[in-house]
Order: sequence, then C-alpha cells, then structure tokens
Amino acid sequence: MTYMQSLIRHSALDGDAALLQICRRVCVLMWMAIRLALLGAALGPHSHANAQIRIGQTIDLSGPTAPSVRELLVGAQWVFDDINAKGGINGQKLELVQLDDGFDAKKTAENARLLLQDPSVLGLFMTRGTPNTLAAIPAINAARAPLIAPSTGAHILQSPVQKHVFNVRTSYQSEVIAVLDHLHAISVGRVAVIHADDAFGDDVLEGARKSFTKNGVKPVESIAIDRAKPDYESMLRRLEKAAPQAVLWAGASAVVAKGAQIVRERGLPIQLITLSNNASQGFLDLLGPAAGGVIVTQVFPSEDSTEFLFIQQAKRLAQRSGRTVLTPAMLEGYAGAKVLVEALARASPNPSREKLQTALESMGDYDLGGLTVSYSRDRHLGIDHTHLSIVTGNKFLH
Repeated sequence: MTYMQSLIRHSALDGDAALLQICRRVCVLMWMAIRLALLGAALGPHSHANAQIRIGQTIDLSGPTAPSVRELLVGAQWVFDDINAKGGINGQKLELVQLDDGFDAKKTAENARLLLQDPSVLGLFMTRGTPNTLAAIPAINAARAPLIAPSTGAHILQSPVQKHVFNVRTSYQSEVIAVLDHLHAISVGRVAVIHADDAFGDDVLEGARKSFTKNGVKPVESIAIDRAKPDYESMLRRLEKAAPQAVLWAGASAVVAKGAQIVRERGLPIQLITLSNNASQGFLDLLGPAAGGVIVTQVFPSEDSTEFLFIQQAKRLAQRSGRTVLTPAMLEGYAGAKVLVEALARASPNPSREKLQTALESMGDYDLGGLTVSYSRDRHLGIDHTHLSIVTGNKFLH
C-alpha cells in the first residue's frame, strides 16, 4: 500500500475534508523534500567518499556581521587548506559545509538541525553571535555533536559548562570588566552603555554591572538598541542629555559603525568603545572617517607581535595565500580551526561525533603557540587574553 493510499484509508474524514487533509500532508512532505534538496545543493557536489571528514557551519554570510565573518573564514581556511594540502587528517580530507543564516537566530536553529540530520557531518564549527549560538544548542544537544569555536564570548556558553560547546575565545564579560576598570582607573567617571536588546546585550550588561559595583559607580545612561531596527535619534537624545565622557557600545558591526558616524556628525565629545566582535578590518571600513580614536577590546595578541609563535605561524600561512594584512578576526578564525583540526586528529582514524566529543574533553591544556585553551569534561574554556586597542590610520594600534 502506498503512503497516499494509507492516508485515504485511515482518514476519519470524507469528501472535501479528507481531500484537504491529504493535500496538507502532501504539502508538508513536499516542503521537507525541497529543504533537503536545498541542503544537498549547499553541501555541493562532493560525495561522502571524496569529503571524508565533514564539519557543518551556519553563519552570517549576508547580514550585518558579514564583513567580520568573511575575515573569520579567511583565517580558518588557511588551516583547512594547509592540512588538506598535506593529505588531510590521517589521510582524510576535511570539508566545511556552510549554510547562510543572515544573522537570524531562527535561521541558525533551522540550519543547525538540517546540517546535523546528515550523519556524515561530525559537528559544527564557528557560529556567529550569542542569540544565534544559543539557538543552535538544541540541535547539537539532540545530535550529540560538538560545536567548536563559536564566535561569541557569551558567559552562558562558558559557565556552567555547555556539554557540546567548546569555546576558543575569552568571554565578553572579561572584556567589559577590563575596559570599564581601565576607565575608572584613569578617572573617566561618566560612562554610558549602549547594548543590543538580545542575549548578547544582556551578557554585556552583567559584565558592566560587576565592574560598576566593584568600583562603586553607576552608568550615567544605559540604552537598549533594537538589533534589527536601531532608533538612532532616540539614542542621540538620551546621550545628549546624559553627557557621558565615554560610551561602551556592544552591537553588530554595521549598527555600531552607523551609530558612531552619527555621533561624530553631531559633534558629541564622546570616547567611543566597542568589543572584540568588531575587531575586524571590515568594521573599520564601515566606520570610514569616524574610525579614528575608537577603542576596540581585543581577545588575541597584536597581529604584529613577535612574542607569540601562534602569530608567526598565522603570518606564514597568510603570506602563502597572498595576504599581506593580518587582522584580529582572521586570528580568531585561525585559532578556532587549529583547535578543530587538533581534535579531529585525536579522534582519528574514522572519527565520529562521539569520538570527536571525547577527543575534545580529553584535550587538557592545548597550546596554540603561546596561547592555551583548556578542555576537560567539566571545563570548556577558551583563551584567557584581553587588551585594549585604539584605531589609528584605519588600523588597530595595540
């Protein structure tokens, strides 16, 4: 008996109602088939035999964080190209399977589920954004597949431990506390906080609260901004009334850049500060003439540092690919990919989701070249590094 015959036979309805119910069910099946076909197209023409190790990725390729994301992916690709040029991981080539979520958390959740429906996809790599990463967690937990190097410093992803999430970068709260403590130390007392009205913004506010409480001060203003449709005029009125000396702005690169341009155009004498999610050349390009003097927190050493082997290794791969400029976002992508490749090597031969999870949890302190990630069953912490940079001449001066 066909599925259609079964639907007709077991329907409790008759006539037009039965036909309507059958059509609805068929439409659902057709929609699922189309989605799977689209996923197949996204996966590309590679057969499982050719792409022997497959890792999924849902990330913003077309939305407000796309300029920074492109730099993350450049750094990661250096590692993947290097390992594949050497024959792969224990002879198995690595393929990154990408889907675009446009920085939409609902789309992130859907993409994660679709990617992990394929049992050949061993895990996910480097989501972008706090709400987006949180949206992917139900899918990775259901599939028991690890997520390596999410591009977010959300505290909720680090403590308590999320079983399948392995962080590579430090937390946003560490960045916020570092910059606000610095402002307090140099007697900059009138500070405002502008934040996205989402989980990222909530995390930043908690870090700010910790610093303000420790130092016995309060912000002169705290402004929540819609991440999709920011009301800049309302924000400006509140800033003009509060008259802060400095503003810590936590948001997507396009939103922060546009706001910074407006603040500069209005001539407000405010020191603008933002976090490492905007530590990219793409962000500086969006800022344009407003870039000079903006402070950006950093979670990786200066790309010009001679102290860290990590930086020297990244530079060599960059030069091999024809790149003359190394950016903080490229370093984050590079670091995440190094951790992923190391874990896959430890899970080989014939890696599986379970073996990859075990390899990560047994990694201990893994030295990336002067920077360390620390993993165990109860500890999935990233690199502990934070410092401040200031934009000068369309570059980060560390």
